[in-house]
Amino acid sequence: MQALETTTLRISEIFYSLQGETSRVGLPTVFVRLTGCPLRCGYCDTAYAFAGGENLSIAEILNQVACYQTNYVTVTGGEPLAQKACLDLLAALCDAQYSVSLETSGALDLSRVDVRVCKVMDIKTPGSGEVAKNNWSNLAHLKQHDEIKFVLCDEADYQWACEIIHTRQLQQICPILLSPVYGSLDPATLAAWILRDSLPVRMQIQMHKLLWGEGPGR
Repeated sequence: MQALETTTLRISEIFYSLQGETSRVGLPTVFVRLTGCPLRCGYCDTAYAFAGGENLSIAEILNQVACYQTNYVTVTGGEPLAQKACLDLLAALCDAQYSVSLETSGALDLSRVDVRVCKVMDIKTPGSGEVAKNNWSNLAHLKQHDEIKFVLCDEADYQWACEIIHTRQLQQICPILLSPVYGSLDPATLAAWILRDSLPVRMQIQMHKLLWGEGPGR
C-alpha cells in the first residue's frame, strides 16, 4: 500500500467517456491520460498531453477512477510507457479488478506490461512521420487478447499496412484494427479497399469524435 501512496505519475487528465475505438467501442470507460510522448506523429490529436498535467500518486489515481461506476479503464497518453511507473499503475488497476487496456505507440518495450492488460499497440505508418520508431520486437509480447492498430493517412499507408500484415502474418497474433485519420482519409474509401482485398482486419472509426469532435476530456 505504501508504494501506491508514494509512487507518482504525471497525469494530463482523468475523465469518463465512451470508448471510441478498439473492440471495446461504446463501453463506458474511465480514461487515465499520462503526460509526455517521445513521438511526434503528424496527425496527433493529443498534443496538449505532451507537457503540463499534475503529479498524482497511484493511490490518488485509483481513488479518482473509483468515482465512476464502470469496470473499464484505459491508460493512454501521449505515450503512457514513457513514464516507468506506468507499469505499476497498470498492475494496481488490474489488482483492483478493473478490466484494463493500454493504448501505446509500439515504440517502447512491452515485455514488462502486466499480462492481464489488453495492449492496443500502434504500428506507425510512413504517413505518420514516425515509422522508424516501430519496435518490431514488441510483436513477440502480444497475446490473442491484445490488438494491433494502424492509423492510415492515405492509400500509400494502406498498401504499406497490407504488406506488413501479410509478411509478418499479424492475423495469427491478435486482432488487427485499421483507422482512417480523422478528417483526412474518407472512411468509406478505406472500407471499399478492405472489402476489395478481403483483408483480415476490423475497420474502426473514432466514435467519440463523431459524437463530440476533437478536444480534451472526450
